[in-house]
Amino acid sequence: MKRNLWCGLIITLLSFSSAYAVKVGEPAPDFQAADSNGQMHKLSNERGKFVVLEWHNNGCPYTQKHYESGNMQRLQKEWTDKGVIWLTVISSAPGTQGFVTPSQENEYLKKVNAAPTAVLMDPGGSLGHLYAAKTTPHMFIIDPSGTLIYNGAIDDHPTSDQGDIAGSKNYVSVALQQAMGGKPVAEAATRPYGCSVKYKD
Repeated sequence: MKRNLWCGLIITLLSFSSAYAVKVGEPAPDFQAADSNGQMHKLSNERGKFVVLEWHNNGCPYTQKHYESGNMQRLQKEWTDKGVIWLTVISSAPGTQGFVTPSQENEYLKKVNAAPTAVLMDPGGSLGHLYAAKTTPHMFIIDPSGTLIYNGAIDDHPTSDQGDIAGSKNYVSVALQQAMGGKPVAEAATRPYGCSVKYKD
């Protein structure tokens, strides 16, 4: 049976071991993935820049908290304006919550005025499993040397209530501020919160 063209957007893992667990302070596993426009992105090509990975599911109330409030878009714009590569990743499998085709995702990006560098399509879940992404959102930061410097939640209020955002400590912004200032990330690993990533069974 022929598959739709979007199914041909294959995630190619360039550094993978089934026993590999991503750890802060160690090299982030390399990957190559296609975005919602069919363009390929290779992590190692971004060496010299900070990279944020954001796991996404537009049907998840925790994701909606940050997008319907405009919080995630503000973060994307703020940090990409400072040269950060922001890659949103969708690992929802076909038939599960959050699954979208590339064209549907591009429509969504316009609708909510999202501003990531790109959205990587991962319907098979390979990239998600490579990074052991657990929730939407689940955030990772990689420094210019290719080292993972943050793994965890977006902030310190694990709720789906938009009213909590203003009083939250945004771990991603704090980590980027510290790292860009030449300081170690004080809270480099936190517990991610949100909906479980809807991987393929």
